[in-house]
Amino acid sequence: MIEIVDLYKYYGERRAVGPLSFSIEAGEIVGLLGLNGAGKTTTLRILACDLLPSSGSVRVNGLDVVESPHEVRSLIGYLPDTPPLYGEMTVRAYLHFAARLRGLSKASADKRVPEVLEATSLAEVQDQLIASLSHGYKQRVGIAQAIVHGPKLLVLDEPISGLDPVQIVEMRELLRSLKGEHTILLSSHILSEISETCDRLLVIRDGQIAASGTEAELSAKLLKNQRIEVTVRGDEEKAKEAAGAVPGVVSVEAIDAAESGEGVFALRIESEGDAREAVCRALVTAEIGLLEVRRGERELESVFLELAGAETTGEGAGASPKKKRTGKRSAKKARASAGEGDAGAKDAAAEKEDGSGT
Repeated sequence: MIEIVDLYKYYGERRAVGPLSFSIEAGEIVGLLGLNGAGKTTTLRILACDLLPSSGSVRVNGLDVVESPHEVRSLIGYLPDTPPLYGEMTVRAYLHFAARLRGLSKASADKRVPEVLEATSLAEVQDQLIASLSHGYKQRVGIAQAIVHGPKLLVLDEPISGLDPVQIVEMRELLRSLKGEHTILLSSHILSEISETCDRLLVIRDGQIAASGTEAELSAKLLKNQRIEVTVRGDEEKAKEAAGAVPGVVSVEAIDAAESGEGVFALRIESEGDAREAVCRALVTAEIGLLEVRRGERELESVFLELAGAETTGEGAGASPKKKRTGKRSAKKARASAGEGDAGAKDAAAEKEDGSGT
């Protein structure tokens, strides 16, 4: 679905991205994870045909973003870090406007908008002004405008940023519900925001992919000294004895249980790989009532911080190693192509002005 090869983006002599290469298969939810300024937004803007690359190849469904920007845009639903919303419009009118802007006929928009309102749980606020909505609902409207034309790929720049805990859970559920119909690439600078949502993570550092894999795979690469928290029901001492016998366990520490009748303890393990499977096997063999085995949150954050780096120099503020720009494409020609109006755009704009886009 997405194939990026040797991508570079310079702002003047400063390198924001590159060398960057990765691919994403259809149907995946992939998280682009990195510290602020690592190059996430620049990469997503190039992918969404909102910014030209300096060199390299970026393809969506086999189409090059420089050579075929209009075709690529028709395949993509893009949510930038600041959603392109009009506060003076109602949710329903705005989505109808967005649908017409994407080239849908009025009849098609009339049919599609209610479907999108239902899919994003916005039906109950469809007649409210966008300016009156909470941040969480505004993010939903942003995603709704991104899917209104039925794109194959969703590119979402920090869709969970700024949400409260309840809204984060709701947004995760929404993103998972969209997986069946869309491939999704979303960015974040906070591991906990997207680790439970994504099938795979790409860690970007200084405009380059520092690591890729599932959360467990990334952790196993770095965490030779792991902390695992275990929750059991029943004989806690027997459970600690069984878990403590797992090869690599160096300490067992009791933790206050949140529920009566449960025992919680932490294991410190020296292991090259993920030790949770061995711990589970030992507890089940000992006939312990196993409720939960999870890696400590601090361990996950330490993985991210080590991979992403304490210092990064992206988004136009980075180091600038010299690289010869490729001359295979004409940026001027690409800009001219990208600037041509999409079909139906003028009609949609007119509808917005006269209020008939509802």
